[in-house]
Amino acid sequence: MGKVQDLYAYQKGFALAMAIFKVTKGFPKEEIYSMTDQIRRSSRSVVVNLAEAYPRRRTLKYFEAKLNDCETELGETQTWLEFAKACGYLDKDQHNKLYNEAEEVARLLYAMVKDPKKFM
Repeated sequence: MGKVQDLYAYQKGFALAMAIFKVTKGFPKEEIYSMTDQIRRSSRSVVVNLAEAYPRRRTLKYFEAKLNDCETELGETQTWLEFAKACGYLDKDQHNKLYNEAEEVARLLYAMVKDPKKFM
């Protein structure tokens, strides 16, 4: 297998993190150290954990644990998207687009979790 950047889950997760980065530039300044920082951090952590897992995928338990971390961070990201919508920082269309992208990443990660040996 090639580089982690070749994985579709990585590519989609990276694109999601960048989309979140761009949209959060419009969040209120009073949210910079709370919601803005948190949603950016968790969305980036999805791909960072995948990048940490991939080179060490020869160890099944480690690889599975890091994939679980990816899913956990993605769940946090989705929850922050819900808060951003509820607070009026994202309109319905923005929220739905980002949330649906996150769901696609979740499906890709789930496929990896379901059959991690395929990636080893």
